[in-house]
Amino acid sequence: MVGLLLTFILLVPAQAAERMAVKVGLANIRSAPNKKAEIVWQVTKYHPFQIVKKKGNWYQCKDFEGDRGWVYKSLLNSSSTVITIKENCNVRSGPGSKNRILFIVDREVPLKVLKRQGRWLQIIHEDGDQGWIHASLVW
Repeated sequence: MVGLLLTFILLVPAQAAERMAVKVGLANIRSAPNKKAEIVWQVTKYHPFQIVKKKGNWYQCKDFEGDRGWVYKSLLNSSSTVITIKENCNVRSGPGSKNRILFIVDREVPLKVLKRQGRWLQIIHEDGDQGWIHASLVW
């Protein structure tokens, strides 16, 4: 059993689990790996992606909904980021549901992770607002 598990781990490509985040204010996600390809959508700073494939300076990425597109390598970095997957997510003053609610964020808001404490994440938004959010609310 251990041998089978080890074999599976060794056969899975290392990049399959690689996550990266947008490091610029606005990034174009394209239909193909070139600057003339159609822009299929745009994302803002801290938007997280799972890297699916690399082709030269282009990365094919997949978002939390499974949507795929191509993004230029220089627009990404390896920052730890998340995106909210629920509506009306409470961001609190500390890691726990008894802490004061500082603000509420909608679905699809990208956030940079500053620190982890159990199932709580200390996060910061692109505009500088920060607090703590429960891990069940983000991807």
